[in-house]
Amino acid sequence: MSVGLILGAAVWPDGPSPTLRRRSLHGAALFHQGRVRHLIVCGGLGRHPPTEAEVMRDVLASAGVPPGCISLENQSTRTVENIRNALPILANLGATEVLIVTDNYHAPRARLIAQRLGLSVKTSSPPLAGAGPTQLVRSVLREVPAYVQAWLRV
Repeated sequence: MSVGLILGAAVWPDGPSPTLRRRSLHGAALFHQGRVRHLIVCGGLGRHPPTEAEVMRDVLASAGVPPGCISLENQSTRTVENIRNALPILANLGATEVLIVTDNYHAPRARLIAQRLGLSVKTSSPPLAGAGPTQLVRSVLREVPAYVQAWLRV
């Protein structure tokens, strides 16, 4: 079994954004299915408190994931920081594999960064229910230059 690494997304004034909730609930499902034994939630403070990691922890707890099976990485604000800052937590857990939980359009870049940082990695993505075509196009277009930048820098 591997450890799940849930990548952050926005916190809205009234709670988790749909993306943050979707990723968190997908991570909880993977935990309950036995596909991961522990979840690391990643994300620092954005525009609205609390941190993304704290909000994800609360969503996971409400979905029945035991608190002892959740670790917080609550300092990062970018994907590379999410993964880099999670490395010591992964080492402490003795994890040899990581299953990154993020959206399909973001998964190739997250996988590239994790592999370049020395991780054995797979990805798992929740369905994009409720995402409109404009949001999907914007997200994919944002990922193209971000992927190239990650490929050149990491």
